[in-house]
Amino acid sequence: MRAAVCRAYGGPEVIRVEEMPQPELAAGQVRVAVRAAAVNFPDVLLVADRYQVTVAPPFVPGSEFAGDVTEVADGVVGVAVGDRVAGTVMVGAFAEEVTVAPAAVRAVPPGVDDRHAAAFGVAWRTAYHVLRSVARVLPGDELVVLGAGGGVGMAAVSLGSHLGANVTAVASTTAKLEAARAAGAANLIQHTAVDLRAALRDVLPRGADVVVDPVGGALAEPALRSLHWGGRFVTVGYASGEIPRIPLNLVLLKGCQVLGFQFRDFAEHCPDELHRNDDELWALLADGEVSPHLGATFALDDTAAALALVADGQVVGKVVLDVIPEQPVR
Repeated sequence: MRAAVCRAYGGPEVIRVEEMPQPELAAGQVRVAVRAAAVNFPDVLLVADRYQVTVAPPFVPGSEFAGDVTEVADGVVGVAVGDRVAGTVMVGAFAEEVTVAPAAVRAVPPGVDDRHAAAFGVAWRTAYHVLRSVARVLPGDELVVLGAGGGVGMAAVSLGSHLGANVTAVASTTAKLEAARAAGAANLIQHTAVDLRAALRDVLPRGADVVVDPVGGALAEPALRSLHWGGRFVTVGYASGEIPRIPLNLVLLKGCQVLGFQFRDFAEHCPDELHRNDDELWALLADGEVSPHLGATFALDDTAAALALVADGQVVGKVVLDVIPEQPVR
């Protein structure tokens, strides 16, 4: 099979597409022919060995995929050869085949194509778990989303609007803000052109209920300052490359909650909420209520370029790889 391989840590340019043996099908696993895979910022960090966990080279990066089940191990139930599925893994998705546990995949709703199914996993699940279970967003809440043009940010805009929040989108370019507007944002702030603290005060004179921050860096503190007393600030990631240092006196003065979300911990400690949220989220996709915005599509041979685009932070929405040419939607 063909796969994008990281044989030494570094920037996206270290990735090479090579012929590799197909992955072994272990007991209790299924084999999936990957038709589309989505690129996420943690993929960039894993290749550079800058993520919170380390994967030793050589490895195939890629954490979310969609495709067709081609083989199941003895004793596997609930998944059959021929099923269209989408799934998530730590690594391995940027290849023509991946083997996973059945619990790591779920059926793709009829009418949803492979690209959108692949792009719906990590970012959209992260955003929904953050809004539904961590921030506990309610109808009428004032929600500020940083990095609103990226994968997690745009998903948070769309899902926050769906949950009834009034969304303020913060992003670096007008193109990202226009996409956020189309996703449901009511207020738009281009942080590269204004003082963010003052701009948030202007649009939210009574303060924000919730801030979702997948960016970190210099945006975190002014966003936290926008909270009214008792608000909730959720840190999701650090796409800026900088982990912010927040003065604790702000937490004291605002009586706010500073919360964190990490997928592995949430899955371990809140399994019931995880399953409930996933069922609700995929029902929204199946009903056409929400859909990921695809900002760019690349061939498998261009995986390094796809990773570079995500690393640069300029993409709007999600970046997807066409691993095996897409089949007609069934």
